[in-house]
Amino acid sequence: MKHVQIGNLSVANDAPLTVIAGPCQLESADHAQMIAGQMKEACDAAGAQYVFKASYDKANRTSVSGIRGLGIDEGLKVLQGVKEAIGVPVLTDVHTEAQCAPAAEVCDILQIPAFLCRQTDLLLAAGNSGAVVNVKKGQFLAPWDMDNVVSKVESTGNEKIMLTERGTSFGYNTLVTDMRGLPRMAQTGYPVIMDATHSVQQPGGQGGSSGGQREFAPVMARAAVSLGIAGVFIETHQDPDNAPSDGPNMIHLHHMPALIDTLMAFDRLAKANPIHI
Repeated sequence: MKHVQIGNLSVANDAPLTVIAGPCQLESADHAQMIAGQMKEACDAAGAQYVFKASYDKANRTSVSGIRGLGIDEGLKVLQGVKEAIGVPVLTDVHTEAQCAPAAEVCDILQIPAFLCRQTDLLLAAGNSGAVVNVKKGQFLAPWDMDNVVSKVESTGNEKIMLTERGTSFGYNTLVTDMRGLPRMAQTGYPVIMDATHSVQQPGGQGGSSGGQREFAPVMARAAVSLGIAGVFIETHQDPDNAPSDGPNMIHLHHMPALIDTLMAFDRLAKANPIHI
């Protein structure tokens, strides 16, 4: 079982649960620090490890008119501010090889979006950055196909890798999650993360934007954590219905403390009684 060091956190499938949470995209420094502060407080109270996440650019919006975010320069300044003010590791997406090195100067974790998880040059650039690399499993991949993704990042000498499940395409505008994929990806030894909010997304389901079923996001989180995994990825916002992106599948910020308490109870049970495949 591999333990990935992220700041002062040790993330692994046999370690206490890590919560990776924040808004879909960065909106402002004050907004990011408000969410990070409340999430850190909730995770500390529940005994969970916490990483703040947010994107400086949503490059895969459904429509060309979709709001994409602050951009890399301003976005990295905001993320640096969260690290300094709240004292937590930060994660953001990268979309091109050129973004990896500058993003790694600020961010503890570079995330490879699901649509880009087979892009060899991007994986190599992320690995060479020295940051932790979190790869979201493509909606079109089987869990065992992630073995090849792992090998690409490992070829750079970087073994700080995490693998995230975010659902599999199932017909039009629909995703389904096969929970067997979580222990299968854990056979790589690397930490496995469940993306509870994007797994209930309805890609392109509203025509010019994606829909979602946020009421099922806690269900996905509970089911996944009960298997004994390293972490859960959750997008959250104080006003999801008016968030600039992914609002339909984000969990309301004021619901997060109770959810984290529940997830930690499942986590303790799962880690005390591990599954062996």
